[in-house]
Amino acid sequence: MKEKLKVIISGGGTGGHIYPAISIADEIIRRYPTAEILFVGAKDRMEMTKVPQAGYKIEGLWISGIDRSLTKRNLSFPFKVISSLWNSRKIIKKFNPDVVIGTGGFASGPLLKMANSMKIPTLIQEQNSYPGITNRLLGKKADAICTAYDNLESYFPLEKTIKTGNPVRQDILNIKDKREEAQLFFNLKKERKTLLVLGGSLGARRINQLMEAFVDVFEKNEIQLIWQTGSLYYEEYKKYDNEYVKTHAFLSRMDLAYAAADVIVSRAGAISVSELCIVGKPVIFIPSPNVAENHQAKNALTVANEDAAYVLNEKDLAKDFSETIMLVLESEKVQKNLSENIKKLALPGATVAIVDAMEKIIMKQELN
Repeated sequence: MKEKLKVIISGGGTGGHIYPAISIADEIIRRYPTAEILFVGAKDRMEMTKVPQAGYKIEGLWISGIDRSLTKRNLSFPFKVISSLWNSRKIIKKFNPDVVIGTGGFASGPLLKMANSMKIPTLIQEQNSYPGITNRLLGKKADAICTAYDNLESYFPLEKTIKTGNPVRQDILNIKDKREEAQLFFNLKKERKTLLVLGGSLGARRINQLMEAFVDVFEKNEIQLIWQTGSLYYEEYKKYDNEYVKTHAFLSRMDLAYAAADVIVSRAGAISVSELCIVGKPVIFIPSPNVAENHQAKNALTVANEDAAYVLNEKDLAKDFSETIMLVLESEKVQKNLSENIKKLALPGATVAIVDAMEKIIMKQELN
């Protein structure tokens, strides 16, 4: 391995792409303190602020996705692709990386495409059980594809595919001893059951509406609620904050939120699913129907098929939620079963395994 390692990482658009990318960067720096890491993201997306907050440099490309419906914005897409490919080439040439890593998001497509054409080793970290079209195309030329799920041979070359799991925040690996600290942090009563509701950093309108309809039911049943409304909806729902309901736009201490919870209601983004497997609490997934290729439903069903979680569709919440949530909250047998089964799916060593794979493809390149 070179004395000074140089790595470009691209991942963004959502926290589900950004935080794995940062976790990988942190592990690289842990092993190679003098390594130089450059992030490449999409201009005006959240990675342009989140990555510098984590202490890394980032450059932005003029790129976005295609709207599903016909819009004027789609007319600029070919120009964005050409611009992003051109600028990716300039960035790669100037930085001269030993490897380029993509964790998904708009910018990773043109960047890894250009890296492949310039004969620079590339690694893809695919978070979902159903890969998006960009990673399916990039996977043909990538040197390694690190996945979180089995049975992806039909999408990626088998000999390059490694099941590693998804990188997760390290502070959630040991939450058993944090229960008391968590109850103090959220001002919770020890004798009451606690339900944690996660709709994502921006929020989920339908989940928020559901919680609004059930706040009285939860209070009547002595159930406490840690409710992440999301930043888009906090002003609308903060009025419900009281002794039983703790509303938050964003949860700065996810480790403590997980530690406090007895039962969790969550979206089914890939990183959330991976974290919840490690946390090992009973989960009810409500997948977002508004994501590309319905991948949240596929992620959730992968867990549910192992009898390790319940999955409810948004359109069926009115008839299914009440019975399911009370069953899980009231039955210790159900809780134990779900908890034991979801823990079996956990892959806590993902970040280490991904950086191991990165080292192998760099060494292979050096030997050639």
